[in-house]
Amino acid sequence: MTERPTTSLRRSVRWRILLIALLPLLILLPLLLVTAVQSWTARFDEVLIGKVHSELTTAHQHLDELVQSRGAAVAALAQSTAFAQAQGAGLAGFMKAEQARFGFDFLYFLPSASVLAGDDRTRWPVIHAALAGQMHSAIDVYEADDLAALAPELAERALFKLVPTRAAKPSDRQTESRGMVVHAAAPAPGGVLVGGILLNRNLGFIDQMNDLVYPANGPKGANQGTATLFLDDVRISTNVRLFEDVRALGTRVSAAVRSRVLDEGQVWLDRAFVVNDWYVSAYEPIIDSFGTRVGMLYVGFLEAPYAQAKRQTLYQIAITFGLVVLLSAPVLLRWARGIFKPLELMDGVIRDVETGNLGARVGVNSAEDEISRLAMHLDTLLDQLQERERRLRDWAEELESRVAERTSELEQANRQLDMTTRQLIVSEKLAAIGEITAGIAHEINNPLAVIQGNLDVVREDLGVRAEPLRTEFSLIQEQIQSIHILVSKLLRFARPEEYAESGEGFDPGQTLHETLPLVQHLLNDAHIHFTLNLQARNLVQINQTELQQVLVNLLVNAIQAMPEGGSLAIETHDVEQDGAAMVEMTLSDTGIGMEPEILARIFDPFFTTKRAEGTGLGLSISRNLMIRAGGQLDATSTPGKGSRFTLLLPSMLNLAHDTLGNREASLG
Repeated sequence: MTERPTTSLRRSVRWRILLIALLPLLILLPLLLVTAVQSWTARFDEVLIGKVHSELTTAHQHLDELVQSRGAAVAALAQSTAFAQAQGAGLAGFMKAEQARFGFDFLYFLPSASVLAGDDRTRWPVIHAALAGQMHSAIDVYEADDLAALAPELAERALFKLVPTRAAKPSDRQTESRGMVVHAAAPAPGGVLVGGILLNRNLGFIDQMNDLVYPANGPKGANQGTATLFLDDVRISTNVRLFEDVRALGTRVSAAVRSRVLDEGQVWLDRAFVVNDWYVSAYEPIIDSFGTRVGMLYVGFLEAPYAQAKRQTLYQIAITFGLVVLLSAPVLLRWARGIFKPLELMDGVIRDVETGNLGARVGVNSAEDEISRLAMHLDTLLDQLQERERRLRDWAEELESRVAERTSELEQANRQLDMTTRQLIVSEKLAAIGEITAGIAHEINNPLAVIQGNLDVVREDLGVRAEPLRTEFSLIQEQIQSIHILVSKLLRFARPEEYAESGEGFDPGQTLHETLPLVQHLLNDAHIHFTLNLQARNLVQINQTELQQVLVNLLVNAIQAMPEGGSLAIETHDVEQDGAAMVEMTLSDTGIGMEPEILARIFDPFFTTKRAEGTGLGLSISRNLMIRAGGQLDATSTPGKGSRFTLLLPSMLNLAHDTLGNREASLG
């Protein structure tokens, strides 16, 4: 049998020695190297995440500073003497000049009378706080109508056409018309002063934030950092480029980031796909004055330069390791060769011997070391083994021929013994049944004769006085006669050769009609549909009582095979077999049927599937009765569909033909 390569490698001394020599170099060192690289890679990624987290904190502070500074500016203006002096006709001009000076996109005064009149602008929480006497500033989202009411150009500036973006959440929106503003309000004499800055397309603010987070004189790759303000998931102010000189305004954030930040309210610190490339990114939700997540603040830097640096480092480590292996492995292999080469020669000789080449030898002539001495001993042992193998082969051939001869004799004797044993068992069982039956018949006949004799004496003694009891005496006489007939049948079964009888033929259909009442109670209890199709016209040549016994046996078996009910059909036909007239009688049921292995044994004496409920003799006796009468009894069955028993009975026409032939011979 050919040994598989993997098994050969595991058992090879060469490979074991090589493994011992190279284990530290090729297994332990790589494992340590892989562990160190994994740890370094994880730490490298942690440093990048920590870096972008720090940058997000800086951007967040810058945005907070803008919000707070705008609030402080509005508060200072509301409490200034110039604002108090400008009340009246000069207020509009004053507000316009101050709006330009502070860089507000809108600045207006909300009188207390407007508040009392239910002005819609009082819905903002920052204005509620100012009415309560506190300065408040926050980020809010204005609808397009609110922006147009403040200034038409603000609504135009806030409007974006959404750009289809890879990895973004699917949406039917085509535009974004809302505006994100830094909203501030402070209490003022006679009302509330409100100001704000629109962050949509506020590129100066976002560039200032980007320069603060990623200064131009920072580390390598810092100039590839980006910052963005999102309204919902739409970029409204960003320095991310869609093309070389086109900012990615109107593009949308990826669906994964949107779900994490806007839907769940968590901070994203991981790599993310930004417009058209991967960035190490940080996102945090922006909360408006109502406490609702309305947008996101983003900072991030291009992942590619850092990934390239990581790959270069890994390449350098791999190349260094490869050089170490290439330089040290030949030295280790040369040392190992001096050990495994002689062992390989011995292994080759042993393999040749295993394949039948008993003349293979190592051929070492000098004992230079332990392995050489081992090789010489191996050659000596092989010489001895070859001689012993030759002797064993001769003995084996002689022994094999003797064993084959004895085996053939034993097999033949065993077959004869088996056949004899089977015949003996059947003969003994049948003989025992015959003895038991004869004994029972004898024991019954003796008291039956006494009963008959005493009955005759009683009738004679009574004389005419027995006339009123005629019916009772007749019944007793009939029962004695029935017992006598039963005993005769038992004796006929026990010694059929003594009771063989010949008589006139009888109609098998009539016998069947006389037999059915004997099993009618079983048919009624089993809910079996019974049909007869009696077409035979010939009389049969068989003992009528024996035929009735066979029919009762087959009917009872059929009924027991249909415990849930079914159909039982009996048919008779006149047939011809080998030139002889016969009557064929079939009994077909729709019962459970029999497996082939059971069907093959049903006519064996004492074989039964009914366990304690049967003796296993019914079908065996029935077939014997049919064969003794010159007929046949056969069966076919299909498991789950039913069984069919066929009786082939000799016809009286055969007897008449034989008698006529004998008479013609006598006359001739």
